[in-house]
Amino acid sequence: MADTLEFNEIYQEVKGSMNDGRLRLSRQGVIFKNSKTGKVDNIQASELAEGVWRRVALGHGLKLLTKNGHVYKYDGFRESEFDKLSDFFKAHYCLELAEKDLCVKGWNWGTVRFGGQLLSFDIGEQPVFEIPLSNVSQCTTGKNEVTLEFHQNDDAEVSLMEVRFYVPPTQEDGVDPVEAFAQNVLSKADVIQATGDAICIFRELQCLTPRGRYDIRIYPTFLHLHGKTFDYKIPYTTVLRLFLLPHKDQRQMFFVISLDPPIKQGQTRYHFLILLFSKDEDISLTLNMNEEEVEKRFEGRLTKNMSGSLYEMVSRVMKALVNRKITVPGNFQGHSGAQCITCSYKASSGLLYPLERGFIYVHKPPVHIRFDEISFVNFARGTTTTRSFDFEIETKQGTQYTFSSIEREEYGKLFDFVNAKKLNIKNRGLKEGMKQSYDEYADSDEDQHDAYLERMKEEGKIREENANDSSDGSGEETDESFNPGEEDDDVAEEFDSNASASSSSGDGDSDRDDKKPAKKAKIVKDRKPRKKQPESKKGKDPNAPKRPMSAYMLWLNASREKIKSDHPGISITDLSKKAGELWKAMSKEKKEEWDRKAEDARRDYEKAMKEYSVGSKADSHRGERSKKKKKKQEKQVKGKGDKKGATFKSSSSKSPAKSMSDSFKSKEFVSSDESSSAESKKEDSEDEGAASPPPSSEDSASGSD
Repeated sequence: MADTLEFNEIYQEVKGSMNDGRLRLSRQGVIFKNSKTGKVDNIQASELAEGVWRRVALGHGLKLLTKNGHVYKYDGFRESEFDKLSDFFKAHYCLELAEKDLCVKGWNWGTVRFGGQLLSFDIGEQPVFEIPLSNVSQCTTGKNEVTLEFHQNDDAEVSLMEVRFYVPPTQEDGVDPVEAFAQNVLSKADVIQATGDAICIFRELQCLTPRGRYDIRIYPTFLHLHGKTFDYKIPYTTVLRLFLLPHKDQRQMFFVISLDPPIKQGQTRYHFLILLFSKDEDISLTLNMNEEEVEKRFEGRLTKNMSGSLYEMVSRVMKALVNRKITVPGNFQGHSGAQCITCSYKASSGLLYPLERGFIYVHKPPVHIRFDEISFVNFARGTTTTRSFDFEIETKQGTQYTFSSIEREEYGKLFDFVNAKKLNIKNRGLKEGMKQSYDEYADSDEDQHDAYLERMKEEGKIREENANDSSDGSGEETDESFNPGEEDDDVAEEFDSNASASSSSGDGDSDRDDKKPAKKAKIVKDRKPRKKQPESKKGKDPNAPKRPMSAYMLWLNASREKIKSDHPGISITDLSKKAGELWKAMSKEKKEEWDRKAEDARRDYEKAMKEYSVGSKADSHRGERSKKKKKKQEKQVKGKGDKKGATFKSSSSKSPAKSMSDSFKSKEFVSSDESSSAESKKEDSEDEGAASPPPSSEDSASGSD
């Protein structure tokens, strides 16, 4: 048979709440570790008195009773595990694991039995419910009635606060059953009563949470905080941990007491009691006990008369009474030599202490995070300035803590500490690379792979190259399409063929033509490209080469099927996240291999793009030449049709009317179109034709006479 048994996801019933954790049974005893608080309950094998197996709401449960009256309940077992547990109890604890079922008749009358720290309400021989008397905060009596009040449970949505028992009168003389019931409850209940004298008193101590100055009275079983407004009684059993932390100024000390359950004031819960001391304060302390009692109770840890620094005396007394170790900062030292880091959490500034097994932040609000509950940490760039960075911690339960505004000089020390504790760093790269990037902190996040950002950069680079190529091509097309010189040549040829014999009209036209090129050039530059600009934004050519993929995208395409096979049913978004994690964790040598493939693909793309751009330019040149040739032919055909009008011109073209019509033409009229000279000449010929119509047959006959 195995020497140990381990069970995960077991629930321990404590003060009405179910706390999950891990249960381990060994030859030495039973150990339960709370997943939430990290608190460990250790039951020695020699202390076990009884074990009970029964069916409960979460499956099956195990109830253990010790010889000193304590009761421990663990739920979450499967029915099939009974045989294994029963054999283990017989072999190692010499106990029979008894099976007892709860009564489910629904009756509300029965018998009350007190056994150790447990009140059991039974019907016949079967228990209906059980109440741990340590959960009772107050017990009051009335006529034939006893009322039990319970501690509030902050972890549960609904808490049982009160139970009333009706106790029928009996015929026995001299015995009040109600008082007897109440005394049995009070003897085991967690009712704090300040009876007797305090062991010692510390006056007017500065307390940060809850805020104020309090007198602390040390009693054998609890701590009494007495202030001007509030009053708290803290049982030593609720103290989880003690911390003694030096302030960054080296002149003050924090003494932190971790509490579970917390102390309450209205709706406010205080999970930590934080005291602030000055190192210069000294005190002489005398315990309210004789020397024999001090020696017997504290076994040399305390003496009747002590003196020293105030913080040392308080911490020494608390350590002896609570019987827990005091946690101090480890070997971490920040940039300034202090054992803490100045930072901000939420809206307040405070100090973050890296400990040997966790982090603690003081003071508002105080936070304690153990290493074993951390999923990963992350170093992030500061949101407002590059002179600081953020330190993020995410727990396995999904809670995220962000400590911001940490000085950049603390980065190296904090990273080395986290790395030495082997915590999972979310944006981990090579250690040397991270230190190098820290020297230029503005680029500290470059080593964190961002697939989306890399793809956007690559696409932007390709678009810029395509824009440069298209702008070169469109510029050449614009020059060819809107070249004033070529248009002037066409117009000159057309009007040379249609010109009349008059020399004066030719001189006038040539004078106007001399002034036109400058005006035309200005119009071409200002107006024509704007009309042609939308045409340059054409759809993507399907024959154009495809832009190359980045190294990450090449790797992703090659690894996508393998990731799917390793994680069946994975969604697209989860696949992208998983791929990013794998790429980030890949070694530098493997990444260089994909970088080389990406570089080869980029060179091939540039080569294909050059060939494509040369071919597209040649095609555009041929297209423009064919358009010009066709346009020229159309103009020549049109000019031949207008020759007939030109033959009817008479010598009156040299008359003052012709010169007057020319003088009325403004510059705007002349330069309003590229072919304005041609249109003006045609208008002149049409006007002259209308003024002197062709002679009729009668006129020609009389003329011949």
